Amino acid sequence: MAGIRNLVLIAAAVLGLMSCGPGSERPLGLESPTAGAIPGLQAPPHSSTTSAPPVRPREAQASLDRRLVQAAKANDAGRVAELIRAGGNVNAKDSIQDSAFLYAGAEGFNEVLRLTLSNGADVSSTNRFGGTALIPASEHGHVETVRILLEAGVPVNHVNSLGWTALQEAILLNNGGPRQQDVVQQLLAAGADPAIPDPQGRTALENAHRLGFAEIVNIIRAGPATEQ
Repeated sequence: MAGIRNLVLIAAAVLGLMSCGPGSERPLGLESPTAGAIPGLQAPPHSSTTSAPPVRPREAQASLDRRLVQAAKANDAGRVAELIRAGGNVNAKDSIQDSAFLYAGAEGFNEVLRLTLSNGADVSSTNRFGGTALIPASEHGHVETVRILLEAGVPVNHVNSLGWTALQEAILLNNGGPRQQDVVQQLLAAGADPAIPDPQGRTALENAHRLGFAEIVNIIRAGPATEQ
């Protein structure tokens, strides 16, 4: 009987060892090597949490710039000043390539023009015709505007995409009257070159003579020393 009991004990021991072999189950709580880790130390690779998209600065700036151009076109200097203070860009252009600066210069809105110049206007910027603000200002005979633009350093001999300078437009696209004579004197005093031809090869002097603008002919012949 003792022998049988010993055999039973040995068999039980062997079975117990086999149950703890490589393929046996781990004790509860040891299933994962990370069990017991402190939650929150490592964020999951992807989060399902979503948030509202932020306001896009580019869109906000574009809206501000559009309102600034509109205010300039309305000659609303107070509104222009307000929008500039809010961050409006005086050089930003609308769909037809007008900026607050270019439009104010072209139309002789001098208060608005001065606001744009004191807030970073690019004096060499051009409109949809490839011209500076000085060219349409000269065409329209805006005497004080021309003075402001010349003092600001707008290039006096720039040629637009139509082939005209400010001097040529001052002669070709107006009536040769006193305001145009004043503009021509200002342009010459600032260094305008009357020899730059139009697309037909005619100089400013030739155009003034052809159109019968005797006073402007005399101003050009006398040269820039005649500025008043």
